[in-house]
Amino acid sequence: MQLWPLSRVQNRQARSLEETLNGLSFVKQGRFTIVAGLLLAFSIVIGVAASASAQSGTMSPYQDEKDGVSAGGKWLEFDSEDKMTGAKKVRFLLLADNYFREDPDYKPRVQLFCSDGKYTLGDFNPGVRLGRPDYPGFWGQPKMEVLVRIDDYHTHHGWNWERGHFLSMDKGTVRGLIGAQTFKVEVRTKSGPQIAEFSPAGLDQQRVKQACDLTPKKPHD
Repeated sequence: MQLWPLSRVQNRQARSLEETLNGLSFVKQGRFTIVAGLLLAFSIVIGVAASASAQSGTMSPYQDEKDGVSAGGKWLEFDSEDKMTGAKKVRFLLLADNYFREDPDYKPRVQLFCSDGKYTLGDFNPGVRLGRPDYPGFWGQPKMEVLVRIDDYHTHHGWNWERGHFLSMDKGTVRGLIGAQTFKVEVRTKSGPQIAEFSPAGLDQQRVKQACDLTPKKPHD
């Protein structure tokens, strides 16, 4: 079984438990050593299990979604149903291979949202605060210019800036992403430009076609 590295929070929790146990002076030394070791080991195992569970997609981060399942490669699929309309909703999630420097516990991610067999939205979430938008769009919406790499193709895009937390991707980029081997996004954050690196290969194209009516297309075609 593969064990995932502990986050900084989990390491702090383990250290806090060990310090608490060290303060229990009324426990005999020999018995304390055994109890402390067992409790500390139990805490670490629980932390590793939670981390691995989150990585494998068995926990649903959004309310009313079913547990995530593999959609091929490193992609996860989350299914749900609109309570009012009964529309079948699908969310495809891909985590970056790297962290941004502000938060090593939360990876950047891209998400594709589909409803009743149609694509509705694709977004890029850096996991940290974005810099200010660069210019207004045609309807006055704030936009940020990003540099995108899809395999060996590089291009600049103006993506809608959503409250400084994420960016709405254009459909052309999404179609390039789902058929790519390499996907990278250079974006301006509060601490300067950073690059999110993704490995999108292996996505089950049939699942995406059925859930979103979306097919891959090379960006220069």
